[in-house]
Amino acid sequence: MEGLFRRRTLPHWDAEGASFFVTCCLAGSFPARGLVARHQSRPGGSHARGLETPGSRFAACDRILDFQPAVRWFSDSRLAAVVQQSLLFGHGARYDLVAYVVMPSHVHWVFTPLVADHAGKAWTRSAILASFKRHTARICNGMLERSGAFWQAESYDRVIRGEGERERIITYVEHNPVRAGLCDRPSQWRFSSAYE
Repeated sequence: MEGLFRRRTLPHWDAEGASFFVTCCLAGSFPARGLVARHQSRPGGSHARGLETPGSRFAACDRILDFQPAVRWFSDSRLAAVVQQSLLFGHGARYDLVAYVVMPSHVHWVFTPLVADHAGKAWTRSAILASFKRHTARICNGMLERSGAFWQAESYDRVIRGEGERERIITYVEHNPVRAGLCDRPSQWRFSSAYE
């Protein structure tokens, strides 16, 4: 699979025709203890190499976001609805929205970019994320009567490799509110693709 690879703090790969699993976190959502744990779990941190995988590090960060976030703007259903509406707005125009969940401190979503113009050029992962984050930050900051960073500068993203992985990720996304103790079944969480 060809694509454009770039790295800031996290690696990012825009692969044409790929589906992506993306996690966007609110700025300041990691408490200081969580930042220390995240740093120590990186290669070169204080934990022994080889004992952790990128998947286990992601799961550890997700647990911090679920149970100990420093910022929980999306506990306000008005703000969660803004993000949900923005995700749904892009569906069919910029991407095929496969699954999503808006949690109190972060958003998980799975999407496949669509062709953007008659020349056959597809929307890129980076353009979709930039538009989504810019739009939701402006509206949510206005509702909160605040300014400044709303989202973390970088989002976690992963190219989905195969149908088996895709199904596992969709299950992971839609069951996040259950794992976090916010509901008993995925279909009970209003801000999710699993909602009844």
